[in-house]
Amino acid sequence: MKDHSNAIGLSTYEHILKEMEEKNLRITEQRKTIARWFADQSGFVTPRVVYEHMTQHHSGLSFDTVYRNLRTLVSLGILEQFERADGVKFRLHCDSHHAHHHHFICTSCESIFPLDFCPMDTKIRVPEHFFVSGHRFEVFGLCSDCMINT
Repeated sequence: MKDHSNAIGLSTYEHILKEMEEKNLRITEQRKTIARWFADQSGFVTPRVVYEHMTQHHSGLSFDTVYRNLRTLVSLGILEQFERADGVKFRLHCDSHHAHHHHFICTSCESIFPLDFCPMDTKIRVPEHFFVSGHRFEVFGLCSDCMINT
């Protein structure tokens, strides 16, 4: 297990469980398994990969149940969901950016670099009679390590 500790000394796994508890999410054995697994992951994972991992530990689990749990963890800000060319993927929320933020994403190694401002805060002109209810902003390219290796 990666076991990165945060500022108050909790492991990543413990921190995820603490966030679930603080947000009044019932902590089931299935959710503990998801938390432990995402604490060990460093990149993007598909719902199918999470499902396959979960069925090794919990028999009779449906894909829909796993997907609902992933979406719940996204809505609580524990996981982030990304729309990629090869489908929807999830990853643990950026460590220091639990607030609204955007990303630079390396298309080779899938490293993520948070963008420190929201482009919507700049003077983007929203069409008249249009209400913005949400947005995503992701910039794709190559990180410096991958540029060196290509």
